[in-house]
Amino acid sequence: MTARMVRMTVLGLLALTCCASQSQFLASKQPTATEVALARGRFDLNCPAATATVLSSDYIQPVVQGPWLDAGVTRAEYTVGVEGCGQRKTYVVMCQDGSSTCFAANSQGGSP
Repeated sequence: MTARMVRMTVLGLLALTCCASQSQFLASKQPTATEVALARGRFDLNCPAATATVLSSDYIQPVVQGPWLDAGVTRAEYTVGVEGCGQRKTYVVMCQDGSSTCFAANSQGGSP
């Protein structure tokens, strides 16, 4: 095997490992994100019977990265729809790596 093939194989394996860990991170935070959005939605809609659906998820990496500098934290971002009592709202939920809590923000901005 040539050196180039070895490098390409190693890079490919690293990419697969990275994607798997990102998927695992997103999957691990999704239940908490859904519950946070649902609690906020039930309050905003004044509807205890509301239900939540995850519409999308994304893995957010720190803006500044390098071999000697890693400023920032990784985050999971979810868009969660909450529906009930004839109303709907969409929330963006952020979950920080290394933390067990998440924050739900109204995706439309401004007042609810």
